[in-house]
Amino acid sequence: MASCPKAIWNWRFQRVVFRTVQLLCFSVLIFELMNQKEVSAWTYHYSNKSYSWNYSRAFCQKYYTDLVAIQNKNEIAYLNETIPYYSSYYWIGIRKINNKWTWVGTKKTLTQEAENWADNEPNNKKNNQDCVEIYIKSPSAPGKWNDEPCWKKKRALCYRASCQDMSCSKQGECIETIGNYTCSCYPGFYGPECEHVRECGEFDLPQHVHMNCSHPLGNFSFNSRCSFHCTEGYILNGPRELECLASGIWTNSPPQCIAIACEPLESPVHGSMACSPSSRAFQYNTNCSFHCAEGFTLRGADTVRCADSGQWTAPAPVCQALQCQNLPTSNKVRVNCSHPFGDFRYQSTCSFTCDEGSFLVGASVLQCLDTGNWDAPFPECQAVTCAPLPNPQNGEKTCVQPLGGSSYKSTCWFTCHEGFSLSGPERLDCTSSGHWTGSPPTCEAIKCPELSAPKQGSLDCPDMHGEFIVGSICHFSCNKGLKLEGSNHVECTASGRWTAPPPVCKVDTASAPVPVVQCPPLIAPMQGTMSCQHHLRNFGLNTTCHFGCKAGFTLMGDSALRCRPSRQWTAVAPTCRAVKCSKLPITEPIVMNCSNPWGNFSYGSICSFHCPEGQLLSGSERIACQENGQWSTTMPTCQAGPLTIQETLTYVGGAAACTTGLVTGSILLALLRRRCRQKDDGKSPLNPQSHLGTYGVFTNAAFDPSP
Repeated sequence: MASCPKAIWNWRFQRVVFRTVQLLCFSVLIFELMNQKEVSAWTYHYSNKSYSWNYSRAFCQKYYTDLVAIQNKNEIAYLNETIPYYSSYYWIGIRKINNKWTWVGTKKTLTQEAENWADNEPNNKKNNQDCVEIYIKSPSAPGKWNDEPCWKKKRALCYRASCQDMSCSKQGECIETIGNYTCSCYPGFYGPECEHVRECGEFDLPQHVHMNCSHPLGNFSFNSRCSFHCTEGYILNGPRELECLASGIWTNSPPQCIAIACEPLESPVHGSMACSPSSRAFQYNTNCSFHCAEGFTLRGADTVRCADSGQWTAPAPVCQALQCQNLPTSNKVRVNCSHPFGDFRYQSTCSFTCDEGSFLVGASVLQCLDTGNWDAPFPECQAVTCAPLPNPQNGEKTCVQPLGGSSYKSTCWFTCHEGFSLSGPERLDCTSSGHWTGSPPTCEAIKCPELSAPKQGSLDCPDMHGEFIVGSICHFSCNKGLKLEGSNHVECTASGRWTAPPPVCKVDTASAPVPVVQCPPLIAPMQGTMSCQHHLRNFGLNTTCHFGCKAGFTLMGDSALRCRPSRQWTAVAPTCRAVKCSKLPITEPIVMNCSNPWGNFSYGSICSFHCPEGQLLSGSERIACQENGQWSTTMPTCQAGPLTIQETLTYVGGAAACTTGLVTGSILLALLRRRCRQKDDGKSPLNPQSHLGTYGVFTNAAFDPSP
């Protein structure tokens, strides 16, 4: 029995404790309900004190999320029902920004459908009502809005968002709702929490296609990227990269790999081509080799390969005919060639001919062989030659040989020395047959008649030729006591005659010395030179003198004189005459004055020119006759010049006088006319009975001063 009261007491004690705990919990619950109303996700809160709108927002942002952002009419009804009445009402998250009502939390402009203004609101009294309050449990407008000045103090109506950082798997937009939130998945995601990624599926890769993929969100899923390439020797036909779209579809079908092919090749002209593995497709790694026919050489690579770029490793070669050496150019050889495969190449044929007077040495036709060489050496044309002509004895030979010594078209002229005459043709030509047009001439000595010693005298002729030829001098002498009558010596001249008839010996009646032969002394011509070679004495027998002239003068006469046995020179002494320039024509009005030291318009003549007053000289005012017979410059001319001061004054004075005369004449004529008019005024002719004139006849005097 003692244990029963104890048990009862324990039961009562436990019941009191339980009731106490229940009371405490209920008190806490009542306190919380007095300060906030919340739902399972989105919760609403309000401050116990009143603040301005800006401070109220700061309070909400510090302890919760922000001032309430009302989304629909149901939310307004819920707030009006659960939030307690407060006389100053509550601030909400709407404010005028840039003159537009804006939700400050989302910075979105308030739409007309979302507006919940009280009647006649907003009215913007005093132009400073930029913030919004909500009438919680207002008797006249429950849950409606009103614009108020932001400085007024009201309770802050806050909310705490139900969306968290990990909401919607970070793959969608979290949208707040009353008591919950919903997820609006981003493209490529789906599910209540956007936890699933859309898949595009794997590929069935064609042959020779290789693939590399990146899967940031899962194998072959949204945002997966796959790149493709081909086995060596193949080229991609299609997109190089594919992407899995948000719709779960790839951006395109996978590509294919096509074997790389190069441009088709053909066998070169005059050659052949062999390809491996085949000469039909010309695909990657196909090798083609080339060969040329005989006489042709390959120009380019002998083997080419189709590379992975679709290009051959080298251009296709060509077969070019072998080149023979170019023919040397010659004016003597005429060449005519045919070139079937290019100039001087394989199978080229050239024929050769020579001009008249030449003959071909070598083959007349050459052909270019398949070795690149001609089948024979180059031929040459050699001029036809005549036998060399000797110089005639006692003569000279002058030849012109355009093609070489004594060859075709050579011409030779022959002359003989003084005292010899030409026997034969003066000119010989070498013909195309290789023969001269005649036999070479000879020079034969000119002979004078044979001389004999005079009777009772002797003859001395030191003739080196042993005959009486030109230049032979023979001296005569008489026996003692006899006198030589005639010239004591004679000379054979180029005319074939002796300078004098042979003398005779006669008895010397008065012995007298034989006179010495001497010619008259000579002097150098004026403006000239003289050089003499004296044999026995000055200007004696056979003395020879040579003459010349200074620059600007020409020799008139023989250039050499010889003293003869007749004491006379072979010719008159020459003179030096000044070189003549052309005669200068004199045309008015130019005036010319010349000084002529050696004759008119001759070497050394100097002519000066001037023009009449009023004209100018155009050219040099002085020219001289030069040693080459040309004037030093062209003759000047006279051209009209500017007027002198005197001429100008004369012309101006004449013009002024003419003008004055015209004016004076006009004045006098006007005065005379006026005078005549005054004289006519008041005059009348006489009547027919006037004694001053015949009846009916009036004269100049028939004027009566009275009417």
